[in-house]
Amino acid sequence: MPSASRSRSWRPALTAGLALALAGAAVLAAQSPFRGERERRRGAVDYETNVRVPYDGRFAFVRLRYHMGSSLGSFRGFRREPPWAHDYPRADLHLMKILSEITLLSPHLDTSAVLTLDDPELHNYPVAYMSEPGYWTMNEQEVEGLRAYLAKGGFLIFDDFRQEHWVNFEEQMRRVLPAQRFVKLDAAHPVFHSFFEIDPATFVSPYGGLTPIFYGLFEDGDPAKRLQAIANYNNDLGEYWEFSDTGWVPIDLSNEAYKFGVNYIVYGMTH
Repeated sequence: MPSASRSRSWRPALTAGLALALAGAAVLAAQSPFRGERERRRGAVDYETNVRVPYDGRFAFVRLRYHMGSSLGSFRGFRREPPWAHDYPRADLHLMKILSEITLLSPHLDTSAVLTLDDPELHNYPVAYMSEPGYWTMNEQEVEGLRAYLAKGGFLIFDDFRQEHWVNFEEQMRRVLPAQRFVKLDAAHPVFHSFFEIDPATFVSPYGGLTPIFYGLFEDGDPAKRLQAIANYNNDLGEYWEFSDTGWVPIDLSNEAYKFGVNYIVYGMTH
């Protein structure tokens, strides 16, 4: 993996490379079965079964699957998918395409893993992603599974939630780590410099009118120690990743969203 100083010296070339990689992803998407109506694409997805990527030492995007509590309302009727699957699988695979183009990782490009928190196979993967944690609930086995995953060095990305969704998110995390709290991250934190140089204060959320806030959960509650999880609050990076090849979102915003994703993965792989 490139060092921090090396990656900064490559910054202009990487920025240009990111734009080229995005253009290439658009061409591939135009030739792929993902092209077409959003409902048709997602209608073939099995939302009830874990998806396993044969372990071969290569990086794989891991998306966390969970059940939604009945008290949290209905989600599937609105998007025709459970909340954990928002932007799946396009967001996952688009990010892996970018990662393969600009880093030394060699990720799986054709599929992403979908695992529950109590699946022992989760421990094969150092980074995992959860969408819509405002709707997330856990049984006791999943609570224990997440606690063990974080304790053993796992890094977790929470994305796509806003406003009152924080209440349920925080409640679930307190079941896992009762003594730890999320703290607001500023631009100086290493996660924003692990590959690209990012100023989080300048990012524009796809949730119109809301200001993105990035929160971190630290080992032993100490901000000087390892970042165990990051929460993209009032934000939805996955939305930009999913639609980066459609022309529906400005390319500068999808580029910035990819930079966050790359930085998170590089941080998770090196800390």
